[in-house]
Amino acid sequence: MTLVDVTSAPLPRLPARPADSHKGDFGRALLIGGSCGMSGAISLAGLATLRSGAGLVTLAVPRTIQDVVSSFNPCLMTRGLSDDGTFVVEKAGDEAIKSADQITAGAIGPGLGRGSGVRSFVMRVCEELAAPMVVDADALFALAEGASTAAAGPRIFTPHSGEFARLTGKRTDPTQRIEEAAALSRKWSATGGSIIVVLKGRNTVVTDGSQFSVNHTGNPGMATGGTGDVLTGVITGLLCQGLAPFDAARLGVHVHGRAGDLAAEKLGQISLIASDVIEFLPNAFQSLQENN
Repeated sequence: MTLVDVTSAPLPRLPARPADSHKGDFGRALLIGGSCGMSGAISLAGLATLRSGAGLVTLAVPRTIQDVVSSFNPCLMTRGLSDDGTFVVEKAGDEAIKSADQITAGAIGPGLGRGSGVRSFVMRVCEELAAPMVVDADALFALAEGASTAAAGPRIFTPHSGEFARLTGKRTDPTQRIEEAAALSRKWSATGGSIIVVLKGRNTVVTDGSQFSVNHTGNPGMATGGTGDVLTGVITGLLCQGLAPFDAARLGVHVHGRAGDLAAEKLGQISLIASDVIEFLPNAFQSLQENN
């Protein structure tokens, strides 16, 4: 199958904000993740979602860490999920689905962990939530281990090379990254739903199986824990504002890398941490508007 290269096409644009806008106009996000000792990942993703323009952001996390997650930023709302003291349990699926009743977009995976009930929980959420969702980190691990790949709505998978190898059953060939990412998108889309694959790394690839884009922002300073969680939040925030999944993924990867580049210019690559990328997201979005 011939893939269409849209790397050089103009980046997608967010719609203008009317003067009489209110928070409901820019989407309701639900991000699901976290476990005991891993509250930072879902919190970073939530903050990035806010900084990327979502109107309302709720983090659904195990009740055992709900107070910790709530303390990260007063702009974040939280919902508690049933847990075993460390990880969510299978019955938490009912609570997550109920919480997602009116959401615009969602995400699942950051810090979720690999407890005994996590796989069933992830499978159910992915199969039943109709809103577009970013699937990352431990949620990708759960899907790779599961027996079903059906999805109720559009999904954006954001694997790094190790997670990609687990999903495909083989190591990535660096010379075939585009073709292999597109093949994974087509394979999982065939089981139901539309699957966008964001294969992270140097020159991140974004593809829906028929077209692709290669990103050229970002730097080695971003090779630090939590930056992938920030990307999950950025893409979720763009989905909340009405961008199509492929467009949200493409623009999100660019803005995420641009924020990392701006942070590195100010702080250097060695000292760069994930929260710095969030702090420079406003600058990245401003530079995007200036270029437009």
